[in-house]
Amino acid sequence: MRIFFTALLIATGMLNTMAQDEIIPLYQSTPPGNKTPGIQEEWTTSASGSAIVSKVTNPELWFYNSESDAPKPAIIICPGGGYRYQAYEHEGKQVAQWLSQIGYQAFVLKYRLPDEALFENPSTIPLTDARKAISTVRKNAAQLNVDSDKIGIMGFSAGGHLAASASTLFNHDFPFSKACLSAKPDFSILIYPVISMTYKLTHEGSREALLGTHPESNQIELFSLEKQIDAKTPQTFILHAIDDRSVPAENTTEYAKALRNNNIQVHEVILPEGGHGFGFRKESPAFEWTLHLKKWLEKL
Repeated sequence: MRIFFTALLIATGMLNTMAQDEIIPLYQSTPPGNKTPGIQEEWTTSASGSAIVSKVTNPELWFYNSESDAPKPAIIICPGGGYRYQAYEHEGKQVAQWLSQIGYQAFVLKYRLPDEALFENPSTIPLTDARKAISTVRKNAAQLNVDSDKIGIMGFSAGGHLAASASTLFNHDFPFSKACLSAKPDFSILIYPVISMTYKLTHEGSREALLGTHPESNQIELFSLEKQIDAKTPQTFILHAIDDRSVPAENTTEYAKALRNNNIQVHEVILPEGGHGFGFRKESPAFEWTLHLKKWLEKL
């Protein structure tokens, strides 16, 4: 299997020994749901100078190896970006580098975004990729030095919605992804997540990107993830800053409340300041989130 991954790296020409250790394509042929071949993904920088990516049509896992001698928990990271782009640096690569340094097998998921010009059934395309990422890591756990019983998913903002979708909708069939227990995460980590699609709580840009300008009531219900929790939802770490003006902190409090109501272990952290989108920015007053998460992970 190591030879297999190395061959993929040579084929893509994307190995960078100063960054990720391996790049693992999710699909060995055309990804399900793709409409148009030959689309070039777009890399640019945000106003703050962080790398962002959009128009992804060939999803990948970027692997950051802890170099541990024993199998370690895996954490698959979904960067945010309102389901319109992915903040690949401060909500992806930098987080993965840190997690690998403290002993976890970290993967950044470069997933397809819900663009109806590029994909059929666009609202479920990101979740199709998240499910595939989890099952891929689990299937190849031995080769990736991963503890197959400790595979978690992590997400920021809209990426938090994707991670929570993978954590609550794993028993639903979708057009390109059937219900499968191997795609269920063992734990989830949600950082200032979009949780609800209800008008009271949602981030309107994320909802419009995922469900369109006039979503049907059943779509709003399905993707309001505080309503989808049951006894099989995995244990969760969830964190928000109370002064978040983009995604109300009530997204976190409502999700945590629903977890407790279903007797699911949850560690909820509400920080006094930090706003939205702080990610791995060390200058942020919310950077203490990494300390809270590290302590929680040590108890897994």
